[in-house]
Amino acid sequence: MWDARRARWVVATVLVLQVAHPTHPEHPLSLVVCRSQGRSPWYLLTAETIATDEQAWQVVFVYMRRWQIELSWKYEKSELAFQSPRVYKGEAREKVLLLATLAYAFLLTLLKTSYDLLRLWLLRYDNHRTGRHCRAAKMPLTRLRCSLSRLWQDVAPNFASLSGSTPADPGD
Repeated sequence: MWDARRARWVVATVLVLQVAHPTHPEHPLSLVVCRSQGRSPWYLLTAETIATDEQAWQVVFVYMRRWQIELSWKYEKSELAFQSPRVYKGEAREKVLLLATLAYAFLLTLLKTSYDLLRLWLLRYDNHRTGRHCRAAKMPLTRLRCSLSRLWQDVAPNFASLSGSTPADPGD
């Protein structure tokens, strides 16, 4: 299988064992073990009945995709500073996730080719990097976020001008 993180092919094997929980033997479980050289094996427990090798590999690939999603959420929470808010109620949690998604979508929009000049300017604005790793980054979202943050601190937007009203005089 392809290891995207290391950009190389990896030889892996899969083994399936039918197991049962001691207190719930009426619910059969399948233990899928995936092994590859130089790594710890993955032990994946599923309620799906696994009868073929293809089904076992499907469980492995679903887990791999799920892990990529978990890493993406971890990145978004830390990079967009959403790891601190502790919201437990459904509506408030949904609002926080929607704000994170909106911010992430905005950063992804800046990766479009039509924004190449703007993106280049932003990346050079107080966040200039000359290293090969930074130049080769396909999605420099961290640097874009930092540049936008710095730009906002240096030149705060005037929201009153957007609404057409005049800002209140601070001396009033």
